[in-house]
Amino acid sequence: MPKRNDKPIFPSRHSLSGSARKRLKHDNFKSPVRVQTDSSKPTESKENLTKEVENLQQSAEELQAEIASLTNEGYCEEELQTHIEKMHEYNELKDTGQMLLGKIALVEGVTTKDLYERFGLNLDD
Repeated sequence: MPKRNDKPIFPSRHSLSGSARKRLKHDNFKSPVRVQTDSSKPTESKENLTKEVENLQQSAEELQAEIASLTNEGYCEEELQTHIEKMHEYNELKDTGQMLLGKIALVEGVTTKDLYERFGLNLDD
């Protein structure tokens, strides 16, 4: 039976010299977690925050005025939602059509551009 070597593969911390232990502890070890200190946080003055709040309030008022204007012109939110749903349906159908054109082009050994021309489709659609 072969003799087993009782030496560990890696030296233990206690078998290292004092300077080697320090290097092992401190050299090139970077934690994946970043620690933020208070000095790294941007400080904003009360004046800057007040100006920002005023700007946001002004933007909110402008948006409310625009909403009121659109409502007076006859637009309504329900109509917009219906339009959005129809656009989603259209896009799904268009994607399906483009997929089918791609498969036909592959089977026939032509480009999809050739098929667009053959079927009278606009490339920009």
